[in-house]
Amino acid sequence: MASPPLLVLDGLAKLYRRRWPSRRVTFSLTADLAFPEPAIVGVMGPNGAGKTTLFELIAGSNAPTAGRVLCLGRDIHHVKYRQRDRLAIHYHQSYQVRRIRRTRPDVLLDPAPTDYPVVHLFDEPQFNPQDGYIGFMLDFFRRLRAEGRLVFVCLHPTEGYHLDILRELAERWVFVDGGRAEAFADFAALVRDPAAQAYLGRAMRH
Repeated sequence: MASPPLLVLDGLAKLYRRRWPSRRVTFSLTADLAFPEPAIVGVMGPNGAGKTTLFELIAGSNAPTAGRVLCLGRDIHHVKYRQRDRLAIHYHQSYQVRRIRRTRPDVLLDPAPTDYPVVHLFDEPQFNPQDGYIGFMLDFFRRLRAEGRLVFVCLHPTEGYHLDILRELAERWVFVDGGRAEAFADFAALVRDPAAQAYLGRAMRH
């Protein structure tokens, strides 16, 4: 029997609405993506586009408006809160683990099917260009991938070497913009996208 994909975002959507005086949508994000096998995925997009929200949805710390996050075939939002990081774990900036927002009693949720995170989400990690630290982190990401993990590395390339890091690391790409997360098979495909071209042009001028 074939193993389930490591991660599937099935009709995933998150909407934020203004509460008063109308219910106008102020933010939206959708994703229909599949990552069947171990990989290192580079994630980029403008500030405020929803990259951190996407990571929160994948890690189960932010409830979706619609759709499912399937990790090893299990909907992470139906897994016990304290065990969700056994499926997906979200490290924010200086490698702090993001908290999970509780919306349902834990007793109603399922146990995690694994003891160690399958999906690792690095949200704008800090790269110190001194003392070989970048090389250490690249080796760490690659070791996770070699162990069969799915690794997402999100960077906003305010420095030229940030993009160099992602290009050296990433086997696949996700670009978040315009309310949608879209996957690209390689960097060449990414830069053919007009929105990605505009973003990278602005980012590299900073």
